Amino acid sequence: MTAERTDPYRNFRFRVEIEGLQQAGFSEVSGFDASFDVIQYREGNEAITTRKLPGLARYGNISLKWGATDSIELWEWIQDCVNGTVERKTVTIIAIDEEGGDVATWQVIESWPVRYTAPNFNGQGSEVAIELLELAHEGMTRTQ
Repeated sequence: MTAERTDPYRNFRFRVEIEGLQQAGFSEVSGFDASFDVIQYREGNEAITTRKLPGLARYGNISLKWGATDSIELWEWIQDCVNGTVERKTVTIIAIDEEGGDVATWQVIESWPVRYTAPNFNGQGSEVAIELLELAHEGMTRTQ
């Protein structure tokens, strides 16, 4: 009897959904990670080894890259932040299997733009013009 084979998901098959925003496909998503502070604690009557207690959870900023098009919805979200109206949104990153089905989902909550980089242009280049948006957020969950 053989066990069913489970291959890992490919990193180039994904899509990103940003609550309420329609945007063309992204070429890269990076930086979604979590870490936890470690608080070292020792009482005076204990051995020389400290206890390690869980501290605050910290989440890295997420970077989204996409080829520049005539869509300006993400730009308008950035401009709203510049103008003092920070609208926080849920960002969903979805891994897609070989058949095109959703297989793993990460939700990033309370996201908002903290950095934007416009494309570089070069008269002798042949690459796609890439925009970058960096998002701060307050947590992530894996929902599938």
